[in-house]
Amino acid sequence: MSEGGARHQRAAEGSVDPALGRTVVSEARISARVAELGAQITKDYAARAPLLVGVLKGAFVFMADLARAIDLPVEVDFMAVSSYGSATRTSGVVRIVKDLDLDLSDRDVIIVEDIIDSGLTLQYLRRNLNARNPASLEVCALLVREGQQHSELDLRYVGFTIPPDFVVGHGLDVAERYRNLPHVSVYEGEPSSG
Repeated sequence: MSEGGARHQRAAEGSVDPALGRTVVSEARISARVAELGAQITKDYAARAPLLVGVLKGAFVFMADLARAIDLPVEVDFMAVSSYGSATRTSGVVRIVKDLDLDLSDRDVIIVEDIIDSGLTLQYLRRNLNARNPASLEVCALLVREGQQHSELDLRYVGFTIPPDFVVGHGLDVAERYRNLPHVSVYEGEPSSG
């Protein structure tokens, strides 16, 4: 086995890095659920070409998987917003770091999120994007952290509801680390200061 393959295997087992705790969602479960979400979106948007809006940086892995699972022509664009910095807790202040390149007017838009915590960032995004006159606006989130939301979120597509632990992997990070893990695990390391 190559060095990269061995490193990937150790990372997949979660045994090398003491900051990684139990696996919350396995690679196999993620793959199966993404296929289901892709099939549902394909059915719901038949004869239309949805625009997937990925929220950077965390959603890029999930969005790549999801786009391949949708059996329709799709377009993609990205938006970067910040409410965390390098910390493990949201600051509660949302700012746009990178805006969309495409016009949303009369488009069927699906916001693709890695994880929903309090829902404050999502509320901000919905208000901002709805003001751009899309034909429709829905949300597809890989993870929803249970018990953290301040209000009903009305999410059309959800991968998994998980406990309120801080997690990493499959795009989720701590200070830019762990995004490339193929699964989602609890992060048990020291919180990063923002």
